[in-house]
Amino acid sequence: MSRVLMIGAGGVATVAAFKIAQNTDVFTEFMIASHHKEKCDRLVKSIHDKGYQMNIQTAEVDADDVEQLKALFNSFKPELVLNLALPYQDLTIMDACLACGVNYMDTANYEPKDEAHFEYSWQWAYKDRFEKAGLTAILGCGFDPGVSGIFTAYAAKHVFDEITQLDIVDCNAGNHHKAFATNFNPEINIREITQKGLYYKDGKWIETAPLEIHKSLTYPNIGPRESYLMHHEELESLVKNYPTIKEARFWMTFGQQYLTYLDCIQNIGMARIDEVTYEAPLADGSGKMVKVNIVPLQFLKAVLPNPQDLGEHYDGETSIGCRIRGIKDGKEHTYYIYNNCKHQDAYQETGMQGVSYTTGVPAMIGAMMFCKGIWRKPGVWNVEDFDPDPFMEQLNKQGLPWNEVFDGDLEL
Repeated sequence: MSRVLMIGAGGVATVAAFKIAQNTDVFTEFMIASHHKEKCDRLVKSIHDKGYQMNIQTAEVDADDVEQLKALFNSFKPELVLNLALPYQDLTIMDACLACGVNYMDTANYEPKDEAHFEYSWQWAYKDRFEKAGLTAILGCGFDPGVSGIFTAYAAKHVFDEITQLDIVDCNAGNHHKAFATNFNPEINIREITQKGLYYKDGKWIETAPLEIHKSLTYPNIGPRESYLMHHEELESLVKNYPTIKEARFWMTFGQQYLTYLDCIQNIGMARIDEVTYEAPLADGSGKMVKVNIVPLQFLKAVLPNPQDLGEHYDGETSIGCRIRGIKDGKEHTYYIYNNCKHQDAYQETGMQGVSYTTGVPAMIGAMMFCKGIWRKPGVWNVEDFDPDPFMEQLNKQGLPWNEVFDGDLEL
């Protein structure tokens, strides 16, 4: 018996739910909860319409409210909470898990609502409390973070005696045929891209202007794409867990049209995350005006295309992997491990595009690792703290097969 409660009903959660319904030999009791129960119900219907007959319960919960979360956890009594809600809500969900004796997993680290900044320190601070409670918390089990850490752990275990350079490369060469859209929650996506870059070199963190450093990298089946250095959270844990690393960077591709729109959004103030006040007419038709406070980026999110609706017309593919340099038997070698995922394949299976698929599948596999008892130890852990081999085996079985290039040109 394994009872899993998933919080969230967006694109990533949709994929994770489909994959859970495909693996009922592992997942026996499943509940989906979000702020809007009707979204959970629609998700369950879409799973059943595809022919998967798993009995799935749904519930409404405000993930910002610890007391609501505790009431739900005490009612359903899950063994694991799979947090696929917003990163703002990580800590409230962790608090509720501790209060109710429930294990925890997420795909993205905590960030405060009022600051576009993320790091693991807030969640790592829970380590002693989870350890004393005998509970496991697994952080960052998506693709990047997630599979990127597992790829690195696999390379450290099987390919190198020591890793000296790590570059995580993330290319989306798909086309959603929209003028401007984000592949996951627009608010989180734009906050991440517009903040300063950060990379690790010789024991120090070096800050850059947003998207300041970029170069063309060649991706399998795709070709050359301009790739931009960004701050990404998994670097923080990977350089801690693999102290031989001298340089660690994260690169992501963006098309010129996307960057032009993003620059415009910033210049006109629509990327702001602080409140602004404006006057709006009352809905009663009286013509009277009332002052309303809004956060511009949240308003922008409301008018942009919903990432969950992009899949039908999305073509092309993603390519995400790790380009690693290191030492084996006293000699330097290179290693490139990656996955390519076609948007249309993801859509045909789950109704979601490839970016959601590449995050949702690893979230399910992480939950599977926990439910099988393979990834369990009290405390707060990142994915590379566990054995990568059984996870890597499941990637090949669950729709995200991986490829390797030994001693090729890393271009970095």
